[in-house]
Amino acid sequence: MRLSAFSLPAFCTNRLRPLRERGWTAISAADYSAAWARWGGSVATHPDVVSRLSALAEIPVDYFGWFAGDELQAAIPTWGRHLALAREVLKKTGKRGVFDLGNAEILLPVAPQGRGVALRHRAHYLGALHADQIATLRPQREQLMLARAPEEYGKKFLYNQRRERRLLEEGGGQIVPLQDVPAEDIAAIYELLFEKRWGFAVPGKYYLARVFSALRPFMVGHLIRIDGQPAAIQIVYRVEAPGWLSAEYINGGVDPACNALGPGSVLTFVNTQSAWEEARALGKALRYSFGRADREYKARWCHSVPVFTTG
Repeated sequence: MRLSAFSLPAFCTNRLRPLRERGWTAISAADYSAAWARWGGSVATHPDVVSRLSALAEIPVDYFGWFAGDELQAAIPTWGRHLALAREVLKKTGKRGVFDLGNAEILLPVAPQGRGVALRHRAHYLGALHADQIATLRPQREQLMLARAPEEYGKKFLYNQRRERRLLEEGGGQIVPLQDVPAEDIAAIYELLFEKRWGFAVPGKYYLARVFSALRPFMVGHLIRIDGQPAAIQIVYRVEAPGWLSAEYINGGVDPACNALGPGSVLTFVNTQSAWEEARALGKALRYSFGRADREYKARWCHSVPVFTTG
């Protein structure tokens, strides 16, 4: 039976439910989708991303809502004691290689006026937008890196990036939108360039084509070819919330033989600038995450932001 997102079922006061679910009410997938559409979230909490990746991993999802009186204030997708898509659950169930979302920023559908939400399910990298909404947040030692706005770069930096792009194109480089490339080809190119860059197998190699096909509607960005051959690729997923665009740069690959033309740097510039242009055309903020603040190069493109943990 479908549970209304705007009425409080009688069993919500059931004292036998686990402590982590106290104050939460079971809701349907449709109710969760409605809450996300109304209040937004991030890539890793988007209803279709959650349902499609959970189906690939064959892990069922439970949805819960937090009510104030009869009004829904927040909603969550869960895998047991964790938020859905948690790496810990994949590892525990032997499915770590099914998909990779990196260290994605977690934004949940919470009403703007929502306060005092007691999230007890385990989660990491919860965004600072929830600092005044979720009462159980604890500061996390790591930080995330979000892309700088175009005006935050210096004139010399921007000049150098445009010059690099011009030199790459003069050297036979071509920038191809990923929307023009089939998911199976993206998987093959990503596998090739990742392994050339890092020297080991790409995570989730066996499932790549299936994952990219499932998440094709959310995949954005570009591929760089030089003299017709793949030179650089980045896997970026993007979702649109009511107040912002959420983008996750998961990982990438570059052919070291092409480093003289800087395809990786050019691709980062093209992808981030395209995202900013889209967000501003829509009149929305952009949260373009490079994941955890763990590599020096990210400081060139990003500023660090605090994140939180629960559970």
